[in-house]
Amino acid sequence: MDRVTHLALCWRVERRDGVAIGLTDHDRDLEIDGMVYRAAPGMTPSAIVRGDGLDPSTMDAKGALSSTAITGRDLIAGRWDGARVAIFATDWADGGASVALGEGTIGAVDLADHGFTAELRGAAAALDRPATEATSPDCRAELGDRRCRAAMAGRRRFARVVAADEEMLTLDRAEPSPDAWGGGLLRWFGGANGGFESAVTVSSGMTVTLRSLPPFAVEPGALVEVIEGCDKTIATCAGRFGNAANFRGEPYLPGIDLLTRYPGG
Repeated sequence: MDRVTHLALCWRVERRDGVAIGLTDHDRDLEIDGMVYRAAPGMTPSAIVRGDGLDPSTMDAKGALSSTAITGRDLIAGRWDGARVAIFATDWADGGASVALGEGTIGAVDLADHGFTAELRGAAAALDRPATEATSPDCRAELGDRRCRAAMAGRRRFARVVAADEEMLTLDRAEPSPDAWGGGLLRWFGGANGGFESAVTVSSGMTVTLRSLPPFAVEPGALVEVIEGCDKTIATCAGRFGNAANFRGEPYLPGIDLLTRYPGG
């Protein structure tokens, strides 16, 4: 029984923007493999069930919003959505020997009075997704990814926000070609929105229209990175990017309207 009292649960959480934190239910901070796990006694997991089947493995973790590392404001803004989580037990009295209990990503987050509950989705949860892609006239690749292969050098530009009017932002530099930033991304650097991304619907000259407002108020002078977009049509792929060989769509595949065609129709 003496050994049981030496066990502590630890969480390593890595956000999509690269920020990583460590938490433990121990009453003191622990240093494991060069990382400090801050004491967070309010963090408690649900029962951890592991099996050899193919059912998606999930669990819940509950915690108090008392830590400066995880705040209700960041949870509501989605800063922790999709973060990778590794949970393990460690013997804090025996040199930090640890046993992995599970890992996954943060899914749904529910807020309550002075606390939160986060769903952790295991690797097997990916089996719920479709196994193959459906055909489409538009490209299914993302601009610049390993399937698209379009060179993105020179298609990313830093700018500062001059003014903001709802979803429309005015920047201090113009787009390189008409609607070049439409369908692209705008990344926020620094300030309250630092680390977030906003989808760009359309651009014109020095203005961009966002699909939705960022979580926090936009401050004039904020530094952003604007990434060129693509409307995913074969015409744009061939004309603007010269990349028709890597187009991941079927623009000439007959659609359902083929069933309604008849001679002389």
